[in-house]
Amino acid sequence: MSKISRESSLRYWDNAHREYKRENIMYDDWLESFDEMIMNCKKPILDLGCGSGNDTKYLIEKGKEVISCDQSQNAINNIKKNFPEVKDAICFNMLDGIPFEDASFEVIIADLCLHYFDEEDTKAIVSEIRRILMPGGHLIFRVNSVKDVAHGAGQGPEVERHVFEMEGKEIKRFFDEDDVRRFFGDFEFEYLNEEIMTRYQKSKPLFKVCARKI
Repeated sequence: MSKISRESSLRYWDNAHREYKRENIMYDDWLESFDEMIMNCKKPILDLGCGSGNDTKYLIEKGKEVISCDQSQNAINNIKKNFPEVKDAICFNMLDGIPFEDASFEVIIADLCLHYFDEEDTKAIVSEIRRILMPGGHLIFRVNSVKDVAHGAGQGPEVERHVFEMEGKEIKRFFDEDDVRRFFGDFEFEYLNEEIMTRYQKSKPLFKVCARKI
């Protein structure tokens, strides 16, 4: 990722995550498909790109220990304020690597946070996620679909295939099924489906995936 895109991304998300109140943080039901896996997890669950804390809230309400991570310090400050019971909240940029030991996690959640990178960076981040997962561990994630025209698919300069530069100079990737299988090909897919999310004002087509480290 270029320095301009990286700085634009951080500026965008710091602005987006200025302040949240716990009672206003809403989550949808996407993780319910994996409740048995989540409930059986014995280790803290990593919430990558936690943002406002939608999935952190869901997991905490399920009685799970959560480590919440985001590149935005504002997001992390809000997590600490709204969820004092969270096991840890850590600010880092996945472009710099993921600061955990090998095989640290049994379950990793990455909800709508893996589609902001170019080809090289996406591959590096996926490799890092695989490194910190235990053998047999699961990555549960959602990424933009190429059908998501309401949120930028096909709009702006195409900097590489399925990657577009947004108005603020940050980049956004949109996946088709072949892209998902290519970037996450070192995993075994246990669930892969194109679905519609309705948590936003406009419906959002996306891929919902559960992949196991083999």
